[in-house]
Amino acid sequence: MNEHQFEEAVARMVQGDKTGLKEIYEHYIGYIYRIIFEVLQNKENAEDVTSEFFIRLWDKAEQFKPGSGHRGYLATMARNMAIDFLRKHKKEELTALMQDLGTDPEEEKKTSAFPVEKDSQVEREVISELTVKQALETLKPGERQIVSLKVLGEMTFKEIAACMGIPMGTVTWKYQNAMKKLRRCGYE
Repeated sequence: MNEHQFEEAVARMVQGDKTGLKEIYEHYIGYIYRIIFEVLQNKENAEDVTSEFFIRLWDKAEQFKPGSGHRGYLATMARNMAIDFLRKHKKEELTALMQDLGTDPEEEKKTSAFPVEKDSQVEREVISELTVKQALETLKPGERQIVSLKVLGEMTFKEIAACMGIPMGTVTWKYQNAMKKLRRCGYE
């Protein structure tokens, strides 16, 4: 869906025509879900917030400013809703999520029953068997979100910077660091 088609769909939504929302939903459901899931890291919660996203989009259609870049607008709205969702939940859930996101691969190596020498054949074999999910878990949450928005969301660095509210240089730096880590795990 290009910018003009999106603006036409929003204009129909403002007039009360639900076909505009249906078109946007069909084109962007996966995009929105991936952004929200990247923040929440929980399938059920991401599905709930994604549903709420399209309700809010309908309610706030008149606030969209044509020519402002609809993908960035959608991404910012989705990310903010996911963050709001986290803020509304109990402190224990947020603490558990941060612990899950903050697992330290180095700590896991120290507690391993089989110590591995650096650059050994065994280490190379273990690294080569990492799944994509495991490789992504080696990234910091911010790096993982940037990679997700860039690769899965097909956003530009400028759009990601606007969405996350950080400088574009920081986005590109974090993306490059994340890609180096993924290459070490055998992924391009």
